[in-house]
Amino acid sequence: AVRDGIKQTLNDNGYSGDNLKFTYESAQGKPDIASQIARKMVGENPDIIVAIATPSAQAAVTATKTIPVVFSAVTDPLAAKLVPSLEKPGGNVTGLSDMANIKEHFSLIKEFVPNLKVIGIPYNPGEANAVSMLNSAKVVAEKMGIKIVEAAAPKSSDVMIAAKQLVGKADAIYCPIDNTIISAVESVIKVGIDAQVPVFAGDTSTVERGAIAAVGYNYFDLGKQTGDIVIRILKGEKPGSIDVKMAKGTDLYVNPKMAKKMGIEVPKSVLEKATKIVK
Repeated sequence: AVRDGIKQTLNDNGYSGDNLKFTYESAQGKPDIASQIARKMVGENPDIIVAIATPSAQAAVTATKTIPVVFSAVTDPLAAKLVPSLEKPGGNVTGLSDMANIKEHFSLIKEFVPNLKVIGIPYNPGEANAVSMLNSAKVVAEKMGIKIVEAAAPKSSDVMIAAKQLVGKADAIYCPIDNTIISAVESVIKVGIDAQVPVFAGDTSTVERGAIAAVGYNYFDLGKQTGDIVIRILKGEKPGSIDVKMAKGTDLYVNPKMAKKMGIEVPKSVLEKATKIVK
């Protein structure tokens, strides 16, 4: 969705067809593949490399100190060591952060589960944005009187095991914007259905894949916002002189069918304010 949004903005501003070569490769959620792709792209000497999500951004930033790198959908660019500062980052790197509003997410879960005491979070401890999100979640949860139980999933094949570890310990499971967890989120959904534990997410696209609800960004729109940065660089601005942008706009997605499968109902108050009800 980010990629398509970037391409749309480029096309809308006259970059298409004859005057644009737009290539795309997927690292399939694997950092080692991301590194290989980044090195290959650097060898092709493009005008700009756009890296979507933290592992790909880290790979691109490691691979070149001269070619402009624009990252997108990165939760915490500072923790990921992509830039030394969000304001005028310097060097060849800038981009857009999708730092989530964890308090808003947990308040939404509480609407579904009024007696919420414990939230279970599966995450990849090797992914910088996931660790950053977990630390933020712990701070927010403590202020809300909620306990966090975590379960590590270093790779996609570990996600179901991590989700099962949360059964019996958590009142709800929250899937953060973590590339490893999202790549295998159907495993978490299955555990939620089997154990009757409601599963929520930090991004709206995961609701379309089976999570009950999420308040999050429209990633096509984030792509369009990223495209604006790309165009500024194509027109001659230096990446290091462009502030890292924070994503704008939020949507509320709800999946009533999956809520029922996990043993709860969608509150009327949530349905009334939903941006999209997944059928």
